[in-house]
Amino acid sequence: MARNYKELQAKMDPASRADNQRRVGQELQRMALEELRGARRLTQADMAKMLDVPQSSISRIEQRADMYLSTLRNYIHAAGGELRIQAVFPDGGTVVIDRFGDAPSGASGRKQQGKPGKQRRPSRSRR
Repeated sequence: MARNYKELQAKMDPASRADNQRRVGQELQRMALEELRGARRLTQADMAKMLDVPQSSISRIEQRADMYLSTLRNYIHAAGGELRIQAVFPDGGTVVIDRFGDAPSGASGRKQQGKPGKQRRPSRSRR
């Protein structure tokens, strides 16, 4: 027989209930991009259209462990959110990092040429 979650929760001791709510909150904060997109009821095709990239690019973005901040910012913006970055220190201090600027209008989210972590050098003409 299926039981109502609220009935089960009511029988839990307050410490267990608080721990459960804390863990649920932590899991909601650790959401993968694919889960975030799904929670916003968007498909990969929807995201691709908003970012003006092929659907396969959205799939690759969602599978990456490392990406440009601009790519992540554009993805979050397309999903209706705003990317905020904070540095959190052991003493409880928190600093908002805001040197990344706003998403440019019409940002495509396309990867810039060149390899991550390397800057392209301007070509030099020989005389």
